[in-house]
Amino acid sequence: MNTDPIADYLTRVRNAIKANHRVVEIPASNLKKEITKVLFDKGYIANYKFEDNGPQGIIKVALKYHPVTKIPAIRTLTRVSKPGLRKYAGTTNMPRVLNGLGIAILSTSKGVMTDKEARVKNVGGEVLCYIY
Repeated sequence: MNTDPIADYLTRVRNAIKANHRVVEIPASNLKKEITKVLFDKGYIANYKFEDNGPQGIIKVALKYHPVTKIPAIRTLTRVSKPGLRKYAGTTNMPRVLNGLGIAILSTSKGVMTDKEARVKNVGGEVLCYIY
């Protein structure tokens, strides 16, 4: 039993990057699918595919590396809100990651989005993770 599936998602991606893997497979959930879509839209991963085999399904994430230097697009993945201590941000105290160079992924009432999109839509929510 996994008590924190988002931390497991981030750890699988982090470990795959450290091992220079091209593709990582992650057990699917709706929240993980939305996080994957945000990562793809912001250019942190090369591609993704949702497979519905078995009761849960699998997310296949193709990781993105620089073609010459082989440096990964994702340098750091940090879990912010944990099951033991949830972290919320309102519209006035929205976090900025690396002064705007990174992204914070939030779960809001309007769906999963980045901190910049949440500022534009004027919504707050739970800060899931920081990525840069």
